[in-house]
Amino acid sequence: MENSEIVLVTGGTGAVAIHCILQLLQKGYSVKTTLRSINKKNEVIEMLKTGGITSFDNLKFIKADLTKDDNWTEAVKGCTYVLQVASPTHLASKDENEMIRPAVDGVLRVLKAARNAGVKRVVMTSSFGALGFSNKDRSTETTEADWTDPNEKGLSPYEKSKVLAERAAWDFIKKSEGNLELTVINPVAIFGPVLGPGKSPSFGLLKLILSGSWKAVPNIPLNVVDIRDVADLHIRAMTNPDANGQRFIASADGEISMPQIAALLKNKMPGAAKKVNTKTLPNWVLFITALFNPQAKQAVLFLKINRNVSNAKAKRIFGWIPIANNEEAILASMESMLKFGIIK
Repeated sequence: MENSEIVLVTGGTGAVAIHCILQLLQKGYSVKTTLRSINKKNEVIEMLKTGGITSFDNLKFIKADLTKDDNWTEAVKGCTYVLQVASPTHLASKDENEMIRPAVDGVLRVLKAARNAGVKRVVMTSSFGALGFSNKDRSTETTEADWTDPNEKGLSPYEKSKVLAERAAWDFIKKSEGNLELTVINPVAIFGPVLGPGKSPSFGLLKLILSGSWKAVPNIPLNVVDIRDVADLHIRAMTNPDANGQRFIASADGEISMPQIAALLKNKMPGAAKKVNTKTLPNWVLFITALFNPQAKQAVLFLKINRNVSNAKAKRIFGWIPIANNEEAILASMESMLKFGIIK
């Protein structure tokens, strides 16, 4: 399948970005991708080979960093669409602005370059954290109309950066002269298969559960989505006329709790889950611990969030049907971790 349109995917080594690149190449698009270091080029190629790509004639690499102006004009040149997937990465810091400022500035840097180059549409990867962390009314649905209060008690600097970066993006489009369109994807917790041994958004949680370091598992509910479904939604949002100016929650149906995840791993992958504890931690223990522990304070926020999350908008506008349910996405993550030696 051939397609004359060029798509820029930012941050090509990222777990979501590489799935976007894979699906775009499979659909016949020409793809450019940015890397902070061009030395990562072979890493991207190897991951795409794992995904089944054999020809790389339609793939171009450009060195560009969200924190610098260099090469963004070249990156967006000739592109019809931009998938703004990359996020700045930072070491842990007591100053939340070290994460927030680069996230906001990076998004604006890409949007300005795209507008100046005559790009048709930017699809931005935001987060459920940008919309779902302030709705605690479980008699309602959480939808794309919701926004997280950036001053929400217990909100992490990462989630706060996602709120403020997305706000800045919509504000830029509102005030910008020109025809640049914006669509935003807000994924929940991302699981599913990876294409290489690099980090996946879900691996940290699974490794924590697998380590057995928890004597009891916090009874925190999660909404889950498969990484392949997230990439698919980006590409649907890229071309659908009705997606312009819209946000879309990327989530499988329903929810799954962390004790349910622990039980799933113990049941389906007993060899890898020997240390997993399936005992549930009472909520009151978390509430007490949160009085003096920042991680527990964030966990309490997770407990309070309304997990009645709607994916109806993506289904209605795109005819999007997630290929994996909660359990399938989690088990696919586990299979990847075993495949690439991340766990044994």
